[in-house]
Amino acid sequence: METKLQLHGFNNLTKSLSFNIYDICYAQTEEQREAYIDYIDEMYNAERLTQILTDVVKIIGANVLNIARQDYEPHGASVTMLIAEHELSNGEPDNEESPGPLPDAIVAHLDKSHVTVHTYPESHPYEGISTFRADIDVSTCGLISPLKVLNYLIHSFDSDVVTVDYRVRGFTRDVDGTKHYIDHDINSIQNYLTEDTQNAYQMIDVNVYQENLFHTKMMLKNFNLDNYVFGVNASDLDPEEARSIEERLKREMLEMFYSRNLE
Repeated sequence: METKLQLHGFNNLTKSLSFNIYDICYAQTEEQREAYIDYIDEMYNAERLTQILTDVVKIIGANVLNIARQDYEPHGASVTMLIAEHELSNGEPDNEESPGPLPDAIVAHLDKSHVTVHTYPESHPYEGISTFRADIDVSTCGLISPLKVLNYLIHSFDSDVVTVDYRVRGFTRDVDGTKHYIDHDINSIQNYLTEDTQNAYQMIDVNVYQENLFHTKMMLKNFNLDNYVFGVNASDLDPEEARSIEERLKREMLEMFYSRNLE
């Protein structure tokens, strides 16, 4: 596919990026679980999420029209931004299959677009496993792919497991009337991640190229128990207990990665 299409009218393609980010923790006591959830609520409250999405909007060069945000009781938060078009400075699309900035300004042409984030902290009273999930959607119409913000967003959260979906919908016409159902080459979502991110995660793709559907799952490779126990030091745990906790945490990560319960 050529880099630049001569279009008839506006680029009507809708490009949607949706992904879940999971952070996993072991909090043994009720007090530790409550402290972990309180910590997550403070770290990712509506104000902090608004700042993250504001950075996303800057990366894709859009204008914020409206912000709706809410901290929920007892836990969780949501932010939704309606964003509008901003003309490209040089008229060229930025659809190159490469990582986006962390962050620099990219100017795009967007319309009827939005970015949203919702958080879901939860815990289990018996197993000691607590999780934090952030669901993020970036939907754009026009010349730029929202995949340019993926690299920034993964670095904005403590991400143990990430699942990413990218879909191009609709069509746009060139000057000869031919319909185009995608306006940029894409082989894998992984190509939009920096090398350090690719090295840090185990990743698998499930793509349906003929439907312009792309799916990537990511799981952090390195496991350090100190990064997963809340309220205690891993070195203070009994070795047998530490092994049991590590096995449970790794099992939880694998189940999220494969989206099924393991026997």
